[in-house]
Amino acid sequence: MEILKLTLVATSFCIVLFANAQENNEKVLTAFKQSYTFEYKGDYTNAIKEIAAVYSADSYEQNLRLGWLSYEAGKFTESAAYYEKALALKPMSEEAHLGIVYPASALGNWDQVLAHYIKILENNSANTTVNYRVGNIYYERKDYTKANSYFEKVVNLYPFSYDALLMYAWTNLKLGKTREAQVLFNKVLMLSPDDKSALEGIGLLK
Repeated sequence: MEILKLTLVATSFCIVLFANAQENNEKVLTAFKQSYTFEYKGDYTNAIKEIAAVYSADSYEQNLRLGWLSYEAGKFTESAAYYEKALALKPMSEEAHLGIVYPASALGNWDQVLAHYIKILENNSANTTVNYRVGNIYYERKDYTKANSYFEKVVNLYPFSYDALLMYAWTNLKLGKTREAQVLFNKVLMLSPDDKSALEGIGLLK
C-alpha cells in the first residue's frame, strides 16, 4: 500500500512538471510569435520586451534572437553581449559568429570581427562567404598577400563568381602579378561586360 502511495505521488509530480513545462513552452512560442510581429512593424523595443518577458539565460535561441533584435534597435553593446552568451552555449555555431559581427562592425571592432570569421573557418574552411569577407578585411588593411589567399579559396570553389573574381584580380594586380590579373579581369568582363572596375584594372596594366 505504501509503495502504491509513493507511485501515485511520483506520478502526480511528473504530471505537474510536464504541465508546467508545456505551459512555459507555450509562453515562449507565443513570445517569439509576437516578437516577429513587432519586428515586421519595425517596433524593436516591443519585440525585445516579448522575448525578455520569458527570457532564460541558458536558452541559445532566446540569446540569439535578442542579439539580433538589439542590433536592429541600435543597441550594439547589448547585442554583442547576447551573441556572446549564445556562443558560450554553442561555441561552434556559425550563425552566432556571423551574428556577432554585425554589432562588432557597427562599433568599429574589426579585430573582433576578424577573430569570429577565423573561428568559423577553423571549423569550416570552405565557407565562401566568410573567406570573401576576410579577404576584404585584409585588402582594406593593404595586406594583399593574405587577402589573395582568401580570395583564391573562393575562386577555386566558385571559378565564375563576379565579386571574388574581381577582388582576386585586384589583389593579384597589387602583388605585381600582372599576367594573372589580366586573365582574371577578362573573366570579370565575361560576367559583367563594360565593368568599370575591371576596365580600370586593365587600364593600369597597360
